[in-house]
Amino acid sequence: MDDQITKLREMRDQALMGGGAERIEQQHERGKLAARERLGLLLDKDSFQELGALATHHASEFGLDQQRYPGDGVITGFGKINGRRVAVYAQDFTVLGGSFSEVQSHKICRIQDLALESGIPIIGLHDSGGARIQEGVRSLAAYGEVFTRNVMASGVIPQISVMLGPCAGGSVYSPALTDFVIMTRQTSFMFLTGPEVIKTVTGEDVSFRDLGGTLVHNTKSGVAHLAAENENQALELVKLLLSYLPQNGTEDPPPLAPYDPPNRMSEVLNTLVPENEDEPYDMKEVINAVFDENSLFEIHPYYARNAITGFARLDGYSVGVVANQPAFLAGVMDIDSSDKMARFIRICNAFNVPIVTFVDTPGFLPGLEQEHYGVIRHGAKVIYAYCEATVPKISVVVRKAIGGAYIAMSSKQMRTDLAFAWPTAQIAVMGAEGAIRILHRRELQTAADPEQLEQKFIDEYRRKFYNPYVAADVGQIDEIIEPRETRPRLIRALEVLRTKVQQNPPKKHGLMPV
Repeated sequence: MDDQITKLREMRDQALMGGGAERIEQQHERGKLAARERLGLLLDKDSFQELGALATHHASEFGLDQQRYPGDGVITGFGKINGRRVAVYAQDFTVLGGSFSEVQSHKICRIQDLALESGIPIIGLHDSGGARIQEGVRSLAAYGEVFTRNVMASGVIPQISVMLGPCAGGSVYSPALTDFVIMTRQTSFMFLTGPEVIKTVTGEDVSFRDLGGTLVHNTKSGVAHLAAENENQALELVKLLLSYLPQNGTEDPPPLAPYDPPNRMSEVLNTLVPENEDEPYDMKEVINAVFDENSLFEIHPYYARNAITGFARLDGYSVGVVANQPAFLAGVMDIDSSDKMARFIRICNAFNVPIVTFVDTPGFLPGLEQEHYGVIRHGAKVIYAYCEATVPKISVVVRKAIGGAYIAMSSKQMRTDLAFAWPTAQIAVMGAEGAIRILHRRELQTAADPEQLEQKFIDEYRRKFYNPYVAADVGQIDEIIEPRETRPRLIRALEVLRTKVQQNPPKKHGLMPV
């Protein structure tokens, strides 16, 4: 018995060392932590319970007889973050480059299954050179097993991917199927085909960073949702993100003890919107003044910056924030911002996070490129997401709400529970200039001074329609409120809506315009 225990301890010690001290040191030289060091920073002290530590690949079949490592390049198990249970897996680059194998798949799938059965979030720490070539089609088939579980867990438990090294080929699809992707600026890369393949096929010469670096996926592709300066910050972002989310889709997010007075009013809001309707302002100033102090946690902060999405708190409760950003492209809606908002709305709905929408948009971005690349289809995603959502929904029209964009941005007709507007709101079918040229085309064609007459018609149109009172008169706006009282109004409204019960018609699934 003593010999058996000694052997077990030796194997465990070997597993703890991954690919060995030399390779761990090489990992440090690259500016990266070892897999177990990462788990130590992410999880509460002494909370990690490992599973599959002694699993190894089938060496006789793959020609790796001399390179057998307990754990086979991935660490899987359970732990706690701020006292809340989570499932985790961390790829170990010191073991065969973290290459994805059949055994890795078995271990990851096992922890995915247990996380789904237990109703707890799952976090993947990715650092891998891709599929293990020696295993051929087995490693490729193994990806499919993981992908299937990503999809089955979608909307049931939060799934977070933290990219801490390279991720290429089929490996990128598992993170892309999860709810949130976090990348580090210097060490993480994601791409389907590497620079060498691209140069061979297309002749293009591109670096790893320009092809699939953190900046690319946070600003251009939208694949990544958050960027971190280093691994420590990336793991802290995971902890912060989880604080806004429930353990699973059957629970509510955990509230914090209130620390900001619920009746606090911000006088600055009464003068924040410029009198000149074409002058920009920063919608984040509105959000920061309304929600609990320093509680805004942006998702996709660098992507489609004409829209704002993120989590915040109202009287300690987690809330999803969706807003147009007039400080960037006048807050116009386009393909990328529509995708950004629609996805975030569906995440909030899946995890029982109420949605508050701040509206200031002149409409959808006109142009040949937008139309040809499907702005209609992408804009429809926002409408679909809002209509589908059954969580409490409140909209606040701050300034412009023109045409189809007014309808798309959580209008009353799309099952929004309460619609507020500031006195500065401008709710109209279309902009004044375009409307006048249609309504008074003949008069303008025959007028002695068409410019003067056009300006007269525009001023009259703005006086009549560029206000929230007509919409309030017909019930499309529930209440016109003073900007400074937005915070207490929202808190009281969400207090009532917290017990809201609404269900969609039974069906296999809807057909969202993807």
